[in-house]
Amino acid sequence: MTETLHSEPASLPRPSFGRAARGVLTYTIITALMFVSPLFVFLPAALFHCGVRYGRRFAWIALPLGAILAALLAIPAAQQTSAAEAHMSFAYLLALVLGVGVPALVVLPMVQRGEPFGRVLLVALLISIAGLAATEVTMRTFASFSPYQDQLANARQTAEKFVVAYEKAGVPSDAVHFLRKWMDIGVYCLPAFLMIDVTLIFVLSLVMVGRLRAWREFVERRQAAFTSPYLFRNLSLPEWLLFAFVIGGLSPLASGMAQRVGANILAVVTFLYLLQGLAIFRSFLATTGAGFAGVTLAYAMLGVLTLTGIAPLLLSIAGLFDSFFDFRKFKRKDHSDESHLD
Repeated sequence: MTETLHSEPASLPRPSFGRAARGVLTYTIITALMFVSPLFVFLPAALFHCGVRYGRRFAWIALPLGAILAALLAIPAAQQTSAAEAHMSFAYLLALVLGVGVPALVVLPMVQRGEPFGRVLLVALLISIAGLAATEVTMRTFASFSPYQDQLANARQTAEKFVVAYEKAGVPSDAVHFLRKWMDIGVYCLPAFLMIDVTLIFVLSLVMVGRLRAWREFVERRQAAFTSPYLFRNLSLPEWLLFAFVIGGLSPLASGMAQRVGANILAVVTFLYLLQGLAIFRSFLATTGAGFAGVTLAYAMLGVLTLTGIAPLLLSIAGLFDSFFDFRKFKRKDHSDESHLD
């Protein structure tokens, strides 16, 4: 497995004031554009890149300035919408700041130290949960508006529309009943799906930061002992996550709020183990030296098995038991982490 270095980041040459000011301005604009576009999925990567190039202090400056600029850009559009839509727009922005931006900056020192992929990811997710909860409390306190209740109502409406559409299309009643059951589960586990989205955001950003030139230069300047910890194949979740899986698995025995919380924990942890299973699969392809044709064929077969529901089950099981068997410990002598792209 990848070695890690746990000492504090070595000091890098400080940029001049003019260069730092230009850098902060640039990342402020980039951050603002990410807040108001689908590029928000790479918000942590932008903040990581800013922190690596100019230091953590400048990244902490760029985030609030970018959020303020994004809010100013959103005000004209918000004035032309209903109060509920305007509240949801600002709740969305606040959720990105507290649930994605702040967690990214908190784990930035861990990224600079090259700490394991899985540890960084889980710390970011835990802070993100607190940030999303703070968003809900803030909006309820100052705007008497609940973003969660609004999303919950929209999810129920969407689920009902799907069921009605299937009924009108003449789908057999058994299939409609099955669909309704899964839609109800989706609504019940809405918080878990929100956290799954956040998980994908951080996974994509961590994989991206490992490919940035600024990151490679940072590692070379430090002469660090770690190499490429943020390749996707190196995703390995901490062993203590097994306790969360057990707690979530006991949710059917509970009732009320405890059952809801346990079910959502189980959904998120299962998805995390699915990701770890995919990382094992990717590591296996890299270790065996599969070429482009072999990788394409392997992913095509994985896609077919995914449609049948077999692949997600097997990958989740592999991810779950990786803590016991370490499926990625066997490597060829000529294996090179940099010879394959994630």
